[in-house]
Amino acid sequence: MSNGLLKYATLMVLMVSLGANAQTLEYPSKPIRLVVAFAAGGIADTMARLVGAKLSSKLGQPVLVENKGGAGGNIGAKAVAQAEPDGYTFLVTTAAFAVNPSLYKSPGYNISEFLPVALTASTPNVFAVSSTNPANNLQELAKNFKGRPLTYSTAGIGSSSHLTAQYLFVNVMGLDATHIPYQGGAPAINAAVAGHVDVVSVSMPAVMSNIVGGKLKGMGLASLKRVDALANTATISESGYGDYEDRSWIGFFAPAKTSPEVIRKMNAEINEIISQADTREKLVSVGFETYTGTPLEFAQYLKSETAKWAQIVKATKITLND
Repeated sequence: MSNGLLKYATLMVLMVSLGANAQTLEYPSKPIRLVVAFAAGGIADTMARLVGAKLSSKLGQPVLVENKGGAGGNIGAKAVAQAEPDGYTFLVTTAAFAVNPSLYKSPGYNISEFLPVALTASTPNVFAVSSTNPANNLQELAKNFKGRPLTYSTAGIGSSSHLTAQYLFVNVMGLDATHIPYQGGAPAINAAVAGHVDVVSVSMPAVMSNIVGGKLKGMGLASLKRVDALANTATISESGYGDYEDRSWIGFFAPAKTSPEVIRKMNAEINEIISQADTREKLVSVGFETYTGTPLEFAQYLKSETAKWAQIVKATKITLND
């Protein structure tokens, strides 16, 4: 190659490199959309609005939260899977993202259509009973309902709380358990407080105030370790029913072909927000454990979660059409 051609080729490579760097440095140059896969007011929506407000201040661009609930999170996930992978559309969802590929015959998306961006927080599922129930732990509960029907409430069909309860009560304890689904955590909890159902299975933030206030008694945590806020509630493992957990987590995802530079930047920004003292205090006070980690660590966790829920779905024989 002549010196002239060599200089030209070198210049072109440099210009392409500078152009790519400039594009990265200019990001974001327009509003970012956070698509929440559930209705307003839930844990995914709360996280999206908390992080979104701080992202907007940090990045100098509006961050818009759009709720696309329905089908257990599938509608929102499908919308993001089909979005342009330009770094301006992200999915905010829960552990349902790992459950649904096994639970639904046709969820409308494949996990391979997404890139994990950031895992922000998680909270364990809790089993609780009315304060008038004579049982004080899971072992006593199982003993009291051996040979007679048990009813349990959850915030809906196909949730991780539903699957975990069915697996624990039927597959592990061998009880005659019937699921009573409600449209939301509050009515499911109220049913247990009033004694209309024997047990409620729901995430910790939804039920913690009722346990602390004495309206309900915590029977067990679907967690590998106890939590300080419910220090008197034993884990499933401590109760002798296996070493597994059901943690409702909240994560951010991007369409699969989003650039690595954008993924790294958004991961760093979200991690910094979650690390802020006021953010951590707000989340911990309502029962969450916060996380900061790399997209690769989140991808590895997602893989283990997807495999775990596939086994539980198979064991419980629960499937949904749409």
